[in-house]
Amino acid sequence: ALLLFISIMTMFMSGVVATFEYDLKKIIALSTLSQLGMMMFSISLGLYELAFFHLLTHALFKALLFLCAGVLIHGAGNTQDIRSFGGLSLNFPLVTVCMNLANLSLCGVPFLAGFYSKDLIVELACQYSWGIFILLMMFICLSLTVLYSVRLTYLSFVGPYGGG
Repeated sequence: ALLLFISIMTMFMSGVVATFEYDLKKIIALSTLSQLGMMMFSISLGLYELAFFHLLTHALFKALLFLCAGVLIHGAGNTQDIRSFGGLSLNFPLVTVCMNLANLSLCGVPFLAGFYSKDLIVELACQYSWGIFILLMMFICLSLTVLYSVRLTYLSFVGPYGGG
């Protein structure tokens, strides 16, 4: 029960901080912390194999996110502040596609890698009777993942150019 509570709080706190962060690498690192909380959540429910499966799938699309972030930082004049990005989809179309695929996989969009691991954890967690608080917090944390991923995509690729 203690591991369950700590993992939920880890997912929640890292998701909230990532939502208000402007440093690209910190957002991705906080996202990793949130997903590690998801893995610990899975372990606390006794789903060890699913936690390992989520670790492997998460490692693949997180590596792609960090590679794309490196290209964006280099291409944007060595700045990590996403407020100075904006409209980069015109300059980096391949990076835009790759980063969006990795972000969608992070969010658990169907038929991408993250869906197969994260959805099964969520589905089996809903079958356990830990109470409404744990389930509500889990869904809030999943919503925060979508929120900071969409925010990152908007500020980097869609929003107005903010650099000087």
